[in-house]
Amino acid sequence: MTNGTTRRTVLATGAAALLAGCSKYGDENDGGGEETSASVEPSAGGEAPAGEELAKTTDIPVGGGRIFKDEKVVVTQPEQGEFKAFSAICTHQRCTVANVSDGTINCTCHGSKFRVADASVADGPATRPLPAKQITVTGDSISVA
Repeated sequence: MTNGTTRRTVLATGAAALLAGCSKYGDENDGGGEETSASVEPSAGGEAPAGEELAKTTDIPVGGGRIFKDEKVVVTQPEQGEFKAFSAICTHQRCTVANVSDGTINCTCHGSKFRVADASVADGPATRPLPAKQITVTGDSISVA
């Protein structure tokens, strides 16, 4: 039993170290890829409180999107006048996605791609879609719901 406890302790400690390492990797590499003019829009700290404007509708390109790194959200416009929002944190290893281009939301940490229409996986290693986020579009203003 002592060997089992020791093994569990060692495994738990090792797993915690691995998770911390992955988390640190994702924090240091905020995409690392080439940014496009519609890729990242920082704003004042933390996740945006409900009702706070993220962008104007004209800021989100049709067939593309824009990442709001500080709010950890990506807003897309798959078709003219249709706006969607998803978590900007990759479901593979929790890196922040880097850019939106060619109809996909791209995480350059490990190459995962998600479709702008529904955030489903277009290319792995991620196996789960980006979680949906709630936004409100009023006139030409996009806000956190």
